[in-house]
Amino acid sequence: MFGRYVLIGGLSTALHCCLLVVMVEVWSVSPGLAAAAGALGGALAAYIGNRRLTFASAAAHRQALPRFLIVAAGGALLSGSLVWIGTTLLGMQYLVPQLMATALVLVAGFATNRHWTFA
Repeated sequence: MFGRYVLIGGLSTALHCCLLVVMVEVWSVSPGLAAAAGALGGALAAYIGNRRLTFASAAAHRQALPRFLIVAAGGALLSGSLVWIGTTLLGMQYLVPQLMATALVLVAGFATNRHWTFA
């Protein structure tokens, strides 16, 4: 199950990046707007993939989707905070705390989505 979660996360991230590049390079959309649209597309793909393939959940969308968005926002906040602490307070090169944050958010997101979002 965790392997599917990682795979769907990777595919969702790839979709985010592809949307970003196509929107900026092909459609001449501003990078900020393209990044937001890419993130939205990636999040939607992650929600659908995890709901259907990772957790095979029958939870109602009105319950699961807001919970999924809360978990995603919490992961983004945690990741940003850990990178800030690592770089600003501990003087680390930014990729080191980012890798640690990614691992932590991945495991925490999986557990939270499994036991709360899609339960």
